[in-house]
Amino acid sequence: MGDALLLSLYVAGAATLLTLAVGLSAAYYTARHRFRGRGAFLLLVLVTQMFAPTALLVGIYREMVSLDLTDTAAGLILVNAVFNLPFCVWILNAYFASIPRELEEAAWLDGTGRFGALTRVVLPLAIPGVVTALVYTFIGAWNEYVVALTVTSTSNRMTLTRAIPGFVTSYHEQWQYLFASCPWSRCSSSWSATWSPD
Repeated sequence: MGDALLLSLYVAGAATLLTLAVGLSAAYYTARHRFRGRGAFLLLVLVTQMFAPTALLVGIYREMVSLDLTDTAAGLILVNAVFNLPFCVWILNAYFASIPRELEEAAWLDGTGRFGALTRVVLPLAIPGVVTALVYTFIGAWNEYVVALTVTSTSNRMTLTRAIPGFVTSYHEQWQYLFASCPWSRCSSSWSATWSPD
């Protein structure tokens, strides 16, 4: 369980950092530049958020096999980052668009470059959006189960959500490990359904 917990933290943290690194630049560019196809791009970003990983499992698994990323943390990080990227871009685009461009122009006049204006002026003002995207991405990567179930098989490459069902099998129920590794709200229904004072 300890290895699974550490792997989950690693996968969720790395996927969050990768999503923010790509999402920040994409959202900033779309918020500050009016290019042809901008509306279609943002609509496409929103539409991709509607796809469930379950519907794409076969394609995801084939890509993981072709890239030799099955049963690796890198494969899980990549998939989690890709599925959380649309939300990150959408919400950060809205935050960047709400920040007046004149603040950046004032920073440019004071001698700060575009990157300096982004890091010193825009990002501090967009902290609520960045934190929202960070928390949402981390929780989404932490709770991901279906893809982890499909692309991982060895015990030392299982995230916590993938390892938890192994505590209850057809032959034994290790309730102490199950309750220690999952939230009470999710386990209480299965406990009440299977346990009785008789």
